[in-house]
Amino acid sequence: MKKTAAIALLGMLTLGFSAPQALAHCQMPCGIYDDEARFRAMDEDLVTIEKAMRQIEDLAQHAANGEVPNVNQMVRWVLTKEKHVDEFSETVTYYFMTQRVKPADPQDRAAYKKYVKQVTLLHQMLVEAMKAKQTTDLGHVEQLRKLLAEFKSVYGN
Repeated sequence: MKKTAAIALLGMLTLGFSAPQALAHCQMPCGIYDDEARFRAMDEDLVTIEKAMRQIEDLAQHAANGEVPNVNQMVRWVLTKEKHVDEFSETVTYYFMTQRVKPADPQDRAAYKKYVKQVTLLHQMLVEAMKAKQTTDLGHVEQLRKLLAEFKSVYGN
């Protein structure tokens, strides 16, 4: 009996330590929101994505110049870029689109216009994030910054 309990405990611990961690706000209606913390995290994601893109380009340029490429470092920067794009996208989706931006009654023209603008900006951010994940074009990061700034201003009104 004790051996079975120990094996079960070991199995539960193994599953607990190997389970993926949530990267964005939970999907439970917990009522615990910190919009400013999310905006700061999104800004930090964009800084990291930009740095990763620059490092990837720099490493590629060194390889193009005949230097021995540091493949491990290149892979790390690609993974870092993709991780932060995913975190940015998860915040857009799971925090803002599903929990914070509430549908508005179409009869209330001002509220509905604001709602449509917010959802449109969030969708545009998701598309730009996808493009940033696929390339090292810094234009996508700049566009994400503009969209995020516009969303902040519309969201705060």
